[in-house]
Amino acid sequence: MMIILNSTLFMKPDSTIIKKRYDRIAPFFDLLEAPMEGLFFRPWRERLWAKATGHHILEVGVGTGKNFDYYPKDARITAIDFSPAMLKQAEQARDRKNIQVELTLMDVQSLCYADNSFDTVICSFVFCSVPLPVKGLKELYRVCKPGGQVLLLEHVISSKPIIAGAMNLLNPVVVKLFGANINRDTVKNAKACGFSTVRVDERSGDILKLIEAKK
Repeated sequence: MMIILNSTLFMKPDSTIIKKRYDRIAPFFDLLEAPMEGLFFRPWRERLWAKATGHHILEVGVGTGKNFDYYPKDARITAIDFSPAMLKQAEQARDRKNIQVELTLMDVQSLCYADNSFDTVICSFVFCSVPLPVKGLKELYRVCKPGGQVLLLEHVISSKPIIAGAMNLLNPVVVKLFGANINRDTVKNAKACGFSTVRVDERSGDILKLIEAKK
């Protein structure tokens, strides 16, 4: 299966800068995240994907394909990323694991899909890197079918003032190195996007949140 390349002419300048950072670290990305992946993230990815329903699912921010092992077997899955180098890693993982998924180069802030296209839209650790997160979330709302759901697994700013202050202080350095923000309030942002309900899985912690938004 070929990677489909869509135009990135409308990509925001900030997106281009962040894309280049992800392109730079793509070959080492899995190695860099291996400790956190093994200790914390894998069980949460499984919980996230266990909530996915419907025939047509969109994964936003496929990265290197870390969620491939959790894809529902009977669903049609489309997966996008805005980094060509990350998408190349995903293509190799897809071919190695024989996963059925359509991979497309696309920016979440300008999705090239019709309104009401997907039963479930799903992201893991994506909105830390989106320059205009509310715009991106509104795009997820737009392409989600009425009655469908948007599922987000995200790290967010702490509710504890001292920790939040430290995260705000460190954020510019983290963005410069990795292109990811560590002080986003994704629950609040999702609630601003027109969903009928936005809830947080009760097993979520102070910083790691599994968010379920219904259209």
